[in-house]
Amino acid sequence: MATTTADGSTVAGGGEKSNVDDGKMITLFSSDGERFEVTQEAAAMSQTIHHMMEDGCVDEEGVHLPNVGSEILAMVIEYCNRHVASSGSEEKEEDIRSFDDGFVKVEQHTLFDIIRAANYLDIKQLLDLCCQTVADSIKSKSVEEIRALFGIENDFTAEEEAEIRKENQWAFE
Repeated sequence: MATTTADGSTVAGGGEKSNVDDGKMITLFSSDGERFEVTQEAAAMSQTIHHMMEDGCVDEEGVHLPNVGSEILAMVIEYCNRHVASSGSEEKEEDIRSFDDGFVKVEQHTLFDIIRAANYLDIKQLLDLCCQTVADSIKSKSVEEIRALFGIENDFTAEEEAEIRKENQWAFE
């Protein structure tokens, strides 16, 4: 919960002044050196960047993100921009759900890259959305189908697998 003080600065719920200015831009650099200009409000969806801004760790040069490539960072920024824009508008909840549904309809490796970026940047909404998508993709699948989906090699012998299935029969019902 944020409030505005008499001098016009924003104060976070804990009482400390926030260095997040909704209209101001911040520069983000991907791991491959591509530069992205983003509003501080959108960048602050990332708790990692938000804390850096609050602590005064963001200089004129911007923030380098060594764990996020430009393709994925562009997608994360698109997600943040859309969610920030919809938070203060009349955009219907179903419109943002529709955006989210389309956003996660990507190849598996891209989805996993987004999960890694959302985790690194600490964007809980995005992390939850992507992890739920992965969970939904394996729901009601057999062990063999899940192995095929994730490219997991079965390293059990037929006898070992039969023994494990017998010991844990409840899990295969």
